[in-house]
Amino acid sequence: MRDNRREKTGGQQSQVSLSPPKAAELSVLPFAQRLTCTIDDACEVTGLGRTKLYELIGAGRIVTTTIGRRRLVVVRSLLALLETNMSN
Repeated sequence: MRDNRREKTGGQQSQVSLSPPKAAELSVLPFAQRLTCTIDDACEVTGLGRTKLYELIGAGRIVTTTIGRRRLVVVRSLLALLETNMSN
């Protein structure tokens, strides 16, 4: 929503934005600092397919949380999985 208000500035309108930041502005957070990501994001970052990702979730190697109908991957669990595999 936008709220257009007239201030006493000679009849000029000033724009006051009451809307939350846009999604593009929120995505500046580095991936490793995010709390969660979508399944698609996890696939893209790891290079794994959805089937393999769901296998790892089922095996308990990747932690997810469900909010409503949306399943989110806990980024820390992805990073831990990758660190474990890189150290071997």
